[in-house]
Amino acid sequence: MKARLCVYLSDQVDQRLGIAARRPGASKSAITDAALAAFLSPERDDQRDAAIIRRLDHLSRQLDRLERDQTIVSESLALFIRYYLIITPPLPGVEQDAARALGKERFEFFVAQLGRRLAGGKTMIRDVLEEVAPSESDFFTEAEIDALRAAKQSPSSNGDAKNGQGGSEEASND
Repeated sequence: MKARLCVYLSDQVDQRLGIAARRPGASKSAITDAALAAFLSPERDDQRDAAIIRRLDHLSRQLDRLERDQTIVSESLALFIRYYLIITPPLPGVEQDAARALGKERFEFFVAQLGRRLAGGKTMIRDVLEEVAPSESDFFTEAEIDALRAAKQSPSSNGDAKNGQGGSEEASND
């Protein structure tokens, strides 16, 4: 037995429902029943939950990167301060005014340079990470891995190869 339901639809939705119901084998009741079943299905909740979980994972990775960057900044600053305090000798009183003026100029230059870098979207952390990040050439190729495996499996042939190379080096040194 099917339950009877009376609903109110907007004109726009009713027009679209009417167009869809004109298809062969379709009716307004069947389309409405299928739409409500899809809307109320637990799979829909699972899909929504999966989308939320994906977004939370993305946010978690972003926070991890921010934490890493913050650690780099903190450690860099601490290392600089320690280095600066260790190597900077105290100034005599007569030279302090000149040192303050020079320090003010340097600080203004620093602030201007910082503003340019931030406006350009370029960060020192990104530059450093790109410098130290491994590239494709830092990894073994499949051929190199196969050669290492072959060398590991046949130690006698590897020893002969080493002896052959050593002999040629000795001959060239004489």
